Amino acid sequence: MLGILSAGIAPGLALLSYFYLKDQYDSEPVFTVFKTFLFGAILVFPIAFIQYVLETEYNIKSSFINAFLASGMLEEFFKWFILFYAVYQHVDFNEPYDGIVYGASVSLGFASLENIFYLITYGLEHAIGRALLPVSSHALFGVIMGYYIGKGKFSATSKGKWLILSLLIPVLLHGTYDFILMTQENWMLIMFPFMIFLWWLGLRKVKKARELSTKHFENQLNF
Repeated sequence: MLGILSAGIAPGLALLSYFYLKDQYDSEPVFTVFKTFLFGAILVFPIAFIQYVLETEYNIKSSFINAFLASGMLEEFFKWFILFYAVYQHVDFNEPYDGIVYGASVSLGFASLENIFYLITYGLEHAIGRALLPVSSHALFGVIMGYYIGKGKFSATSKGKWLILSLLIPVLLHGTYDFILMTQENWMLIMFPFMIFLWWLGLRKVKKARELSTKHFENQLNF
């Protein structure tokens, strides 16, 4: 059991540490990041219940609806809700890059507990595959969500647009990820280039968020 717990949580903590250490200004308090991680983990239970009800009561046959609504929209909305209502106004959220840290944290909390349950059910032999696909994809959905939330919070105009994009883009990416898994027999042939694209996009957002944070602190010094 200890091996499953370690294998289940290690990829999430490793990825969270990577994005956390990329923060070049005023690193976030570890307690606040950990609390956000726990919030993400707790989301597994209400989301699993809602998905169970949708599956048993409504028996949705459409792969598109399952991928983009029952999975993508449902999971990303709950993560977005935590970020917006529990983190967005927090005093420690004081630069654009912080959105990356908190977005990755809530997503990796969710992914880590989900991963532990999966490994308990299906076995430790799936640990590497889970780390490379579901855990890393959740991390990148969170990074992209956090980028737009950080941009929205520190933009003088168009805050609403960035907040809408902070939900919409992760939903589309998450839905696409699940749709590939649900509909493609040789899904790895499509998933491999999709994951490369996702990593490229996520790391590009990390770079842009760091640049926004640099400008933010430069502007503060000029006042």
